[in-house]
Amino acid sequence: MTKIIGLTGGIGSGKSTVAAYMASKGIPVYIADEEAKNIMECENIKQKIQNLFSESILNSDATLNRKKIAQLVFNNPEKLKELNAIVHPEVRLHFSNWLKEHKNYPFVIKEVAILFETGGNKECDKVILITAPVSLRVERAMKRDNLTKDEILVRINNQFSDEEKIKMSDFVVENINLKETFLNIDKILKILAKS
Repeated sequence: MTKIIGLTGGIGSGKSTVAAYMASKGIPVYIADEEAKNIMECENIKQKIQNLFSESILNSDATLNRKKIAQLVFNNPEKLKELNAIVHPEVRLHFSNWLKEHKNYPFVIKEVAILFETGGNKECDKVILITAPVSLRVERAMKRDNLTKDEILVRINNQFSDEEKIKMSDFVVENINLKETFLNIDKILKILAKS
């Protein structure tokens, strides 16, 4: 039975870099956020999402205007819940099909930004948490996403704190120096390969 290893970490923690490193080692990595974006662009899903809102949420090229959707659901927990109710089951189904394709591997990595917040950790055999000091996370995210410090802090405050996540994780890697981070990941991969 293929084990599911959850990989998570807050904005700017470096979990995507770690996921890419694991993939470079030949380990199947499922990037939930990327897959969710692709699924949301399917015509039938797009239509369901549009039906949640009175105003158009499409760009001129008929793709979803993510920024607008984010603004609309940001202060509206009910709408966010409705949106998640459309997207999450589709992603879950997609993942279970992907898992079948990778059933010959001892374990796969499922990278999810909000793993604990969505209860997804319950579906994982083990969880690896990538952490970094908040100041470093803000600096990285500002560089990468063109966001302001305040916008990033809002996102950080909307997710569980690292303290909460650490209690629920099997492995914790502090990602300050990438070389050290990769060495720690290698050690974890060895442990996982034996378990």
